[in-house]
Amino acid sequence: MTDLAAFAQEKGVKYFMISFTDLFGGQRAKLVPAQAIADMAEEGAGFAGFATWLDMTPAHPDMLAVPDPETVIQLPWKPEVAWVAANCVMEGEEVEQAPRNVLRKLIREAEAEGLRVKTGVEAEFFLLTPEGTAISDEADTAAKPCYDQQAVMRRYDVIAEICDYMLELGWGPYQNDHEDANGQFEMNWEFDDALVTADRHSFFKFMVKSVAEKHGLRATFMPKPIEGLTGNGCHAHISVWDTSGTTNAFAGDAGGQIGEVGLSEQGGHFLGGIMKHAEALAAITNPTVNSYKRINAPRTVSGATWAPNTVTWTGNNRTHMVRVPGPGRFELRLPDGAANPYLLQAVIIAAGLSGIRSKADPGPRYDIDMYAEGHTVTDAPRLPLNMLDAIRSFDADDALKEMLGAAFSASFIKKKREEWDSFVSHFSNWEREHTLDI
Repeated sequence: MTDLAAFAQEKGVKYFMISFTDLFGGQRAKLVPAQAIADMAEEGAGFAGFATWLDMTPAHPDMLAVPDPETVIQLPWKPEVAWVAANCVMEGEEVEQAPRNVLRKLIREAEAEGLRVKTGVEAEFFLLTPEGTAISDEADTAAKPCYDQQAVMRRYDVIAEICDYMLELGWGPYQNDHEDANGQFEMNWEFDDALVTADRHSFFKFMVKSVAEKHGLRATFMPKPIEGLTGNGCHAHISVWDTSGTTNAFAGDAGGQIGEVGLSEQGGHFLGGIMKHAEALAAITNPTVNSYKRINAPRTVSGATWAPNTVTWTGNNRTHMVRVPGPGRFELRLPDGAANPYLLQAVIIAAGLSGIRSKADPGPRYDIDMYAEGHTVTDAPRLPLNMLDAIRSFDADDALKEMLGAAFSASFIKKKREEWDSFVSHFSNWEREHTLDI
């Protein structure tokens, strides 16, 4: 185990950011001098949970964020500071609603069944002006901007700096590109165990925003920041292995439509769980009001949204909610950039384990272009139309709530309903424009 005090002395670290992620995906931290890290490593840094997006009151006792030394990362752009993910504890007990704790619990459940979940994410983002109101590159105007060679090179300084840092950190980044919207980018690194991916995803968002600010820009992972353009997805690639991590439990020939794409019977049941709980898990994979402007969007300027709106799966076809691009793994294309890095992984494991335990059938495979022929699929559920529908679907899914934990589920639903109430009580320009003269 890494000794944080020794790490500081060896690396020249002056401060540690002890960081946790709240229910809404907000990253919270305290900046701790290296001289105090030994005590913090034992006892944790104190926080008032109510001051963040957690379901607490001012009367709750201190919540302690206990750093996980194995996650420590020296900031490549500011080496005197190190970031470390933390587990939230209150009065000696793990805080059940804390997202990293929810994920850790589900990882233990999977391990108890001899399974080790490995994932990768495709975290898309926009580079905007500092005010966040427009694309930062005025020359980025192509109707089909995906993989635009000139546009990616105009942002070379930002993209290369981030990629250099990932190389330095040993994440195994392997490609960077301009994505399907003007001003949008994607950077990919190697898949790993679900908790490692979640920690890296969390740090990646922090790093991208920090580097963008350093260059006078603003990075956003908002699902649909620019009307008419493709939104920010966060596609998740999922495979399940034995506990040693050497044998892919998803790979095999289960026969029928599952076997034809290289999935085992167990892999088919895990996929079945994702399909069975899709409408409910959308509350977590697509957690904001803005999320539903991405998955229920009209055709974008580029010609496609690249986002699903129906619960369907297929082989190597990007127009469905789940794509099986090759044997032993599948891609969940539902999540967006607002997804909480820890809850995203947690809900995937929860739905998948539920599917394995209930021997869930993923239903028929559709090998059609859903954007052109989706109207012909009449028996597949539609994804929620808005955040309230998603919250209601989640609340109605007792099996998924139980898998994630009753305390977490109750707190998540409560805080998300409060967010929805805040949204609908807000008066907008649209209301004035469409109602003033009625």
